[in-house]
Amino acid sequence: MLLDSLLTRLTGDEKHAPSAYSTLDVLWVLYDRVLDVSPDRIDDPERDRFLLSKGHGPAAYYAVLAAKGFIPEDWLDDMAGPDSPLGHHPDRLRIPGVEISSGSLGHGLGLATGTALGLRAQGYTKPRVYVLVGDAELDEGSNHEAIAFLGASYIDSVTVIVVDNRSASYAWPGGLQSAFTVHGWTTSTVDGRDHEAIHQGIAAARPGRPHAVIARVEGEVQ
Repeated sequence: MLLDSLLTRLTGDEKHAPSAYSTLDVLWVLYDRVLDVSPDRIDDPERDRFLLSKGHGPAAYYAVLAAKGFIPEDWLDDMAGPDSPLGHHPDRLRIPGVEISSGSLGHGLGLATGTALGLRAQGYTKPRVYVLVGDAELDEGSNHEAIAFLGASYIDSVTVIVVDNRSASYAWPGGLQSAFTVHGWTTSTVDGRDHEAIHQGIAAARPGRPHAVIARVEGEVQ
């Protein structure tokens, strides 16, 4: 598979390899089937926005961006090199198609909230905002605030995908989905390796409510 061969070209961040591989399938489904964005529309205000909150271990993100033509494939051969735009955390000022510089966990969902509000204030009703977070990020208070606000405000343009590889410090009574449903979100729980299930889970979003997809990935903790 092209994506696998591209991912193996990225070296130098092996300690975060489990994090990269746990997000690979979700990222591919988003860019291959879901997101309304392309390399020639990275500045189009009507594009969908994708925010990688789980910004550590971004090798899978870079591989998908290369596979979809956002960045040259040969950039993958010098990740984190002295002249490389590809750092250990993605930089929106250096990498075409990257919406936010990330890696400090817990920021992405708040930024997605602000992005959705900004689009609405400007009269853009078509774009959707997708944000990928890790399960451990839900320990952060900033995410609790964003989840509560989005649910109370009925902002249905936001979809959150939580990659659940059981790395969180705390267990949620009733499962991770309960962190969202208690605030009025709709949720889907899927196999984070099954592309069709991921796609159907994302497509299950309904008007009037924000949506969360819990993508369970077994056997990898990072």
